[in-house]
Amino acid sequence: MSRLAATFAACAAEGRAALVTFVTGGDPTPAATADILDALVAGGADVIELGMPFTDPMADGPAIQRANLRSLGAGTTTAIILDIARNFRQRHPHVPLVLMGYANPMVRRGPQWFAGAAAEAGVDGVICVDIPVEEDDALGPTLRDAGIDIIRLATPTTDKARLPAVLAGASGFLYYVSVAGITGLQQAAQASIEAAVAGLKATTDLPVAVGFGVRTPAQAAAIARVADGVVVGSAIVEAIGAAATEGRDPSSDVFNIVKGLSDAVRTARQEQAA
Repeated sequence: MSRLAATFAACAAEGRAALVTFVTGGDPTPAATADILDALVAGGADVIELGMPFTDPMADGPAIQRANLRSLGAGTTTAIILDIARNFRQRHPHVPLVLMGYANPMVRRGPQWFAGAAAEAGVDGVICVDIPVEEDDALGPTLRDAGIDIIRLATPTTDKARLPAVLAGASGFLYYVSVAGITGLQQAAQASIEAAVAGLKATTDLPVAVGFGVRTPAQAAAIARVADGVVVGSAIVEAIGAAATEGRDPSSDVFNIVKGLSDAVRTARQEQAA
């Protein structure tokens, strides 16, 4: 069983959703990222998405755009991201790590190189935002051959006709993007999230994690009552940016945010039952 499958299964056995957290690798510097990742784990993150900085992050809102610029300005490269992943795996052998980003850094040296390097670094899954399912052969087969999960995105505009194609070859979990648009700026109505999750879970056995626009413990708890996972990114990235602007180590801020989210996610269903 993969780390992702084992983690979602363990959370389900505990009667709760998984907390999935996102940060941009190399933000504010590559050297700072290790402590930030450790703070995510200490705060209670079950799965970590490590963003690969890119010059044109078209799916991301202002907070993550700025994080990409800080990271690239600090000299972060794909090789450095893989080093960060490799070192994380040595410190945290059981915590799933997912690389999330755009096609260019993943395929520019060839999919075989990227898949092999990611596997060697201990990466569990990959989310590539801008390779559509119709172009899966650009990266998917080599990642699967390397034992890396391909995590697909479903959105409010993914209709019943296209959903089977999205699910074909997907593994790890299904990431439901709850709003049409970019990260961090708005949140979908809870009723629409509940309806979408119910529809997806009737179609696939993959865990369904919901993200985009989830910022507060209350929002995370509401989603945790119906979904298998809750994804939080922009709120954490904003805290990192604020600390960097003030010249502070962001790790303690990251820990506090994630601890609050984790506590809410872990108790959401028990509070609902009560």
